[in-house]
Amino acid sequence: MERAITFNTVHDYNVFNNNPTLHPLVNIVDLSMADPRSGHRMTFNIFCIVLKNIKCGDIRYGNHYYDYQEGTLVFFSPGQVIDVTNPEVYQPTGTALTFHPDLLLNTPLGKRMNEFSFFSYQTNEALHLSEREKKIVLECFDKITYELGQSIDKHSKTLIASNIELFLNYCTRFYDRQFITRENVNRGILEKFEELLNSYFVSEKPQLIGLPSVAYCAGELHLSANYFGDLIKKETGKSAQEYIQNKIIDTAKNKIYDAGKTVNQIAYELGFKYPQHFTRLFKQKTGVTPNEYRSMN
Repeated sequence: MERAITFNTVHDYNVFNNNPTLHPLVNIVDLSMADPRSGHRMTFNIFCIVLKNIKCGDIRYGNHYYDYQEGTLVFFSPGQVIDVTNPEVYQPTGTALTFHPDLLLNTPLGKRMNEFSFFSYQTNEALHLSEREKKIVLECFDKITYELGQSIDKHSKTLIASNIELFLNYCTRFYDRQFITRENVNRGILEKFEELLNSYFVSEKPQLIGLPSVAYCAGELHLSANYFGDLIKKETGKSAQEYIQNKIIDTAKNKIYDAGKTVNQIAYELGFKYPQHFTRLFKQKTGVTPNEYRSMN
Protein backbone atom coordinates (compact mmCIF):
# COMPACT_ATOMS: atom_id res chain seq x y z
CA MET A 1 0.00 0.00 0.00
CA GLU A 2 1.59 3.30 -1.11
CA ARG A 3 0.03 5.65 1.43
CA ALA A 4 -2.73 6.12 3.93
CA ILE A 5 -4.77 9.30 4.21
CA THR A 6 -7.63 10.44 6.40
CA PHE A 7 -10.23 12.91 5.17
CA ASN A 8 -11.47 14.78 8.20
CA THR A 9 -12.69 17.77 6.20
CA VAL A 10 -13.83 18.59 2.70
CA HIS A 11 -10.64 20.63 2.34
CA ASP A 12 -8.56 17.50 3.01
CA TYR A 13 -10.26 15.74 0.09
CA ASN A 14 -9.86 18.79 -2.13
CA VAL A 15 -6.13 19.00 -1.43
CA PHE A 16 -5.69 15.26 -2.11
CA ASN A 17 -7.29 15.76 -5.53
CA ASN A 18 -5.82 19.20 -6.38
CA ASN A 19 -9.21 20.95 -6.30
CA PRO A 20 -9.92 24.41 -4.83
CA THR A 21 -12.04 24.75 -1.68
CA LEU A 22 -15.00 26.93 -2.61
CA HIS A 23 -17.02 26.07 0.50
CA PRO A 24 -15.69 24.63 3.77
CA LEU A 25 -18.44 22.02 4.06
CA VAL A 26 -19.17 20.83 0.51
CA ASN A 27 -17.63 20.48 -2.93
CA ILE A 28 -18.00 18.90 -6.35
CA VAL A 29 -14.55 17.45 -7.05
CA ASP A 30 -13.08 16.92 -10.51
CA LEU A 31 -10.95 13.81 -10.01
CA SER A 32 -9.11 14.30 -13.30
CA MET A 33 -7.25 17.19 -11.62
CA ALA A 34 -5.63 14.77 -9.16
CA ASP A 35 -2.05 13.65 -9.57
CA PRO A 36 -1.52 10.12 -10.94
CA ARG A 37 -1.37 7.64 -8.08
CA SER A 38 -1.30 3.96 -7.21
CA GLY A 39 -2.75 1.97 -4.32
CA HIS A 40 -3.69 3.78 -1.12
CA ARG A 41 -5.89 3.51 1.96
CA MET A 42 -8.53 6.16 2.60
CA THR A 43 -10.39 6.83 5.84
CA PHE A 44 -13.51 8.97 5.45
CA ASN A 45 -14.86 11.19 8.20
CA ILE A 46 -17.00 12.99 5.62
CA PHE A 47 -19.65 11.88 3.15
CA CYS A 48 -18.32 11.16 -0.34
CA ILE A 49 -20.15 9.89 -3.43
CA VAL A 50 -17.88 9.04 -6.36
CA LEU A 51 -19.02 8.79 -9.98
CA LYS A 52 -16.31 6.89 -11.84
CA ASN A 53 -15.84 7.21 -15.59
CA ILE A 54 -13.25 4.46 -16.03
CA LYS A 55 -11.77 1.54 -14.14
CA CYS A 56 -9.22 2.85 -11.63
CA GLY A 57 -8.25 -0.23 -9.65
CA ASP A 58 -9.92 -2.62 -7.28
CA ILE A 59 -11.45 -1.22 -4.13
CA ARG A 60 -11.56 -3.24 -0.95
CA TYR A 61 -13.97 -2.42 1.86
CA GLY A 62 -13.75 -4.95 4.68
CA ASN A 63 -13.20 -8.35 3.07
CA HIS A 64 -15.00 -7.48 -0.17
CA TYR A 65 -13.61 -6.21 -3.46
CA TYR A 66 -15.31 -4.17 -6.12
CA ASP A 67 -13.95 -3.71 -9.63
CA TYR A 68 -15.04 -0.24 -10.78
CA GLN A 69 -16.94 -0.04 -14.03
CA GLU A 70 -17.82 3.01 -16.09
CA GLY A 71 -20.81 4.95 -14.80
CA THR A 72 -20.77 3.57 -11.25
CA LEU A 73 -21.73 5.44 -8.08
CA VAL A 74 -20.12 4.37 -4.83
CA PHE A 75 -21.15 5.87 -1.49
CA PHE A 76 -18.85 6.44 1.47
CA SER A 77 -19.91 7.77 4.86
CA PRO A 78 -18.04 8.89 8.00
CA GLY A 79 -16.15 6.04 9.62
CA GLN A 80 -15.52 4.00 6.48
CA VAL A 81 -12.02 2.80 5.55
CA ILE A 82 -11.30 1.57 2.01
CA ASP A 83 -8.25 0.27 0.20
CA VAL A 84 -7.54 0.95 -3.47
CA THR A 85 -5.39 -2.03 -4.41
CA ASN A 86 -4.05 -0.97 -7.80
CA PRO A 87 -0.29 -1.69 -7.96
CA GLU A 88 0.05 0.37 -11.15
CA VAL A 89 0.10 4.15 -11.35
CA TYR A 90 -3.19 5.43 -12.78
CA GLN A 91 -4.86 8.76 -13.50
CA PRO A 92 -8.12 9.16 -11.53
CA THR A 93 -11.10 10.43 -13.52
CA GLY A 94 -14.71 11.11 -12.66
CA THR A 95 -16.58 13.36 -10.27
CA ALA A 96 -17.14 13.26 -6.54
CA LEU A 97 -19.68 14.98 -4.31
CA THR A 98 -18.25 15.41 -0.84
CA PHE A 99 -19.81 17.10 2.16
CA HIS A 100 -19.21 17.34 5.89
CA PRO A 101 -21.90 16.15 8.35
CA ASP A 102 -22.04 19.70 9.75
CA LEU A 103 -23.60 20.85 6.46
CA LEU A 104 -26.71 18.85 7.41
CA LEU A 105 -27.27 20.44 10.81
CA ASN A 106 -30.75 22.00 11.11
CA THR A 107 -31.74 20.95 7.58
CA PRO A 108 -34.56 18.63 6.45
CA LEU A 109 -31.91 16.42 4.84
CA GLY A 110 -30.14 15.97 8.17
CA LYS A 111 -33.29 14.39 9.58
CA ARG A 112 -33.53 12.00 6.61
CA MET A 113 -29.97 10.74 6.21
CA ASN A 114 -30.76 7.45 7.95
CA GLU A 115 -33.28 6.74 5.17
CA PHE A 116 -30.50 6.50 2.60
CA SER A 117 -29.36 3.03 3.59
CA PHE A 118 -27.07 2.71 0.55
CA PHE A 119 -24.39 4.64 2.48
CA SER A 120 -23.95 1.40 4.44
CA TYR A 121 -23.85 -0.90 1.42
CA GLN A 122 -20.62 -2.66 0.60
CA THR A 123 -18.65 -1.50 -2.42
CA ASN A 124 -19.67 -4.62 -4.35
CA GLU A 125 -23.26 -3.36 -4.03
CA ALA A 126 -22.56 -0.10 -5.86
CA LEU A 127 -25.10 1.66 -8.09
CA HIS A 128 -24.66 1.06 -11.82
CA LEU A 129 -26.12 3.93 -13.82
CA SER A 130 -27.69 3.95 -17.25
CA GLU A 131 -26.64 6.78 -19.56
CA ARG A 132 -29.87 8.64 -18.79
CA GLU A 133 -29.40 8.23 -15.05
CA LYS A 134 -25.80 9.37 -15.32
CA LYS A 135 -27.00 12.53 -17.08
CA ILE A 136 -29.44 13.27 -14.23
CA VAL A 137 -26.67 12.76 -11.66
CA LEU A 138 -24.39 15.18 -13.48
CA GLU A 139 -27.23 17.71 -13.72
CA CYS A 140 -27.62 17.52 -9.92
CA PHE A 141 -23.88 18.04 -9.53
CA ASP A 142 -24.05 21.03 -11.89
CA LYS A 143 -26.72 22.68 -9.71
CA ILE A 144 -24.51 22.28 -6.64
CA THR A 145 -21.50 23.60 -8.59
CA TYR A 146 -23.53 26.66 -9.59
CA GLU A 147 -24.32 27.42 -5.95
CA LEU A 148 -20.67 26.97 -4.99
CA GLY A 149 -19.81 29.64 -7.55
CA GLN A 150 -22.06 32.19 -5.85
CA SER A 151 -21.17 34.29 -2.83
CA ILE A 152 -22.14 32.48 0.37
CA ASP A 153 -25.32 34.02 1.79
CA LYS A 154 -28.22 32.98 4.04
CA HIS A 155 -29.72 30.90 1.20
CA SER A 156 -26.58 28.94 0.26
CA LYS A 157 -26.86 26.16 2.83
CA THR A 158 -30.56 25.58 2.16
CA LEU A 159 -30.14 25.45 -1.62
CA ILE A 160 -27.07 23.21 -1.52
CA ALA A 161 -28.62 20.80 1.00
CA SER A 162 -31.83 20.72 -1.06
CA ASN A 163 -29.90 19.80 -4.20
CA ILE A 164 -28.00 17.06 -2.35
CA GLU A 165 -31.33 15.73 -1.10
CA LEU A 166 -32.68 15.78 -4.67
CA PHE A 167 -29.62 13.83 -5.82
CA LEU A 168 -30.04 11.24 -3.04
CA ASN A 169 -33.74 10.88 -3.85
CA TYR A 170 -32.80 10.07 -7.44
CA CYS A 171 -30.27 7.53 -6.16
CA THR A 172 -33.06 5.84 -4.19
CA ARG A 173 -35.11 5.60 -7.38
CA PHE A 174 -32.14 4.26 -9.35
CA TYR A 175 -31.45 1.61 -6.72
CA ASP A 176 -35.09 0.54 -6.94
CA ARG A 177 -34.61 0.16 -10.68
CA GLN A 178 -31.42 -1.82 -10.11
CA PHE A 179 -33.22 -4.21 -7.75
CA ILE A 180 -35.78 -4.82 -10.50
CA THR A 181 -33.32 -5.22 -13.38
CA ARG A 182 -31.31 -7.66 -11.29
CA GLU A 183 -34.39 -9.67 -10.42
CA ASN A 184 -32.85 -13.00 -11.44
CA VAL A 185 -29.80 -12.38 -9.26
CA ASN A 186 -32.01 -11.23 -6.39
CA ARG A 187 -34.25 -14.25 -6.77
CA GLY A 188 -31.18 -16.43 -6.40
CA ILE A 189 -30.29 -14.62 -3.17
CA LEU A 190 -33.83 -15.14 -1.86
CA GLU A 191 -33.57 -18.85 -2.61
CA LYS A 192 -30.22 -19.02 -0.82
CA PHE A 193 -31.76 -17.15 2.14
CA GLU A 194 -34.53 -19.76 2.32
CA GLU A 195 -31.99 -22.59 2.13
CA LEU A 196 -29.87 -20.92 4.80
CA LEU A 197 -32.82 -20.75 7.22
CA ASN A 198 -33.88 -24.32 6.49
CA SER A 199 -30.40 -25.67 7.16
CA TYR A 200 -30.05 -23.46 10.24
CA PHE A 201 -33.05 -24.96 12.00
CA VAL A 202 -32.06 -28.58 11.30
CA SER A 203 -28.59 -27.93 12.73
CA GLU A 204 -27.42 -27.33 16.30
CA LYS A 205 -26.83 -23.64 15.62
CA PRO A 206 -30.05 -22.46 17.35
CA GLN A 207 -28.89 -24.06 20.61
CA LEU A 208 -25.32 -22.83 20.14
CA ILE A 209 -25.81 -19.25 18.94
CA GLY A 210 -29.53 -18.56 19.29
CA LEU A 211 -32.01 -17.19 16.78
CA PRO A 212 -30.65 -16.20 13.35
CA SER A 213 -30.28 -12.44 13.05
CA VAL A 214 -30.53 -10.33 9.90
CA ALA A 215 -26.83 -9.48 10.24
CA TYR A 216 -25.92 -13.17 10.51
CA CYS A 217 -27.91 -14.10 7.40
CA ALA A 218 -26.53 -11.16 5.43
CA GLY A 219 -22.99 -12.14 6.39
CA GLU A 220 -23.53 -15.76 5.34
CA LEU A 221 -24.76 -14.49 1.96
CA HIS A 222 -21.81 -12.05 1.65
CA LEU A 223 -24.00 -8.96 1.69
CA SER A 224 -24.20 -5.91 3.92
CA ALA A 225 -27.13 -5.98 6.34
CA ASN A 226 -28.71 -2.86 4.81
CA TYR A 227 -28.47 -4.04 1.20
CA PHE A 228 -29.74 -7.49 2.19
CA GLY A 229 -32.66 -5.98 4.12
CA ASP A 230 -33.61 -3.67 1.25
CA LEU A 231 -33.38 -6.53 -1.27
CA ILE A 232 -35.63 -8.85 0.78
CA LYS A 233 -38.14 -6.04 1.29
CA LYS A 234 -38.27 -5.34 -2.46
CA GLU A 235 -38.61 -9.04 -3.33
CA THR A 236 -41.12 -10.16 -0.69
CA GLY A 237 -42.82 -7.05 0.69
CA LYS A 238 -41.62 -8.12 4.14
CA SER A 239 -38.59 -7.04 6.11
CA ALA A 240 -35.81 -9.59 6.53
CA GLN A 241 -36.66 -9.75 10.23
CA GLU A 242 -40.31 -10.54 9.43
CA TYR A 243 -39.18 -13.21 6.95
CA ILE A 244 -37.02 -14.84 9.62
CA GLN A 245 -39.84 -14.70 12.16
CA ASN A 246 -42.25 -16.33 9.72
CA LYS A 247 -39.72 -19.13 9.16
CA ILE A 248 -39.43 -19.56 12.93
CA ILE A 249 -43.21 -19.90 13.24
CA ASP A 250 -43.45 -22.37 10.35
CA THR A 251 -40.72 -24.47 11.94
CA ALA A 252 -42.40 -24.22 15.32
CA LYS A 253 -45.73 -25.44 13.93
CA ASN A 254 -44.08 -28.62 12.67
CA LYS A 255 -42.44 -29.20 16.05
CA ILE A 256 -45.68 -28.62 17.93
CA TYR A 257 -47.17 -31.68 16.20
CA ASP A 258 -44.67 -33.76 18.18
CA ALA A 259 -46.66 -34.36 21.36
CA GLY A 260 -43.56 -35.70 23.07
CA LYS A 261 -42.01 -32.22 23.22
CA THR A 262 -43.02 -29.51 25.64
CA VAL A 263 -43.39 -25.92 24.50
CA ASN A 264 -40.30 -25.04 26.53
CA GLN A 265 -38.27 -27.69 24.71
CA ILE A 266 -39.44 -26.40 21.34
CA ALA A 267 -38.53 -22.84 22.32
CA TYR A 268 -34.98 -23.87 23.25
CA GLU A 269 -34.60 -25.97 20.08
CA LEU A 270 -35.51 -22.92 18.01
CA GLY A 271 -32.92 -20.78 19.77
CA PHE A 272 -35.07 -18.78 22.18
CA LYS A 273 -33.33 -17.91 25.41
CA TYR A 274 -36.62 -17.57 27.26
CA PRO A 275 -39.70 -19.71 26.41
CA GLN A 276 -42.07 -16.83 27.16
CA HIS A 277 -40.50 -14.89 24.27
CA PHE A 278 -41.36 -17.79 21.94
CA THR A 279 -44.93 -17.92 23.24
CA ARG A 280 -45.32 -14.17 22.78
CA LEU A 281 -44.03 -14.25 19.17
CA PHE A 282 -46.14 -17.30 18.31
CA LYS A 283 -49.33 -15.66 19.58
CA GLN A 284 -48.45 -12.40 17.85
CA LYS A 285 -48.08 -14.21 14.52
CA THR A 286 -50.90 -16.79 14.80
CA GLY A 287 -53.36 -15.32 17.27
CA VAL A 288 -53.11 -18.34 19.60
CA THR A 289 -50.53 -19.72 22.03
CA PRO A 290 -48.44 -22.78 21.14
CA ASN A 291 -50.50 -24.95 23.50
CA GLU A 292 -53.76 -23.65 22.01
CA TYR A 293 -52.40 -24.38 18.52
CA ARG A 294 -51.47 -27.90 19.60
CA SER A 295 -54.97 -28.58 20.99
CA MET A 296 -56.57 -27.21 17.81
CA ASN A 297 -54.52 -29.54 15.62
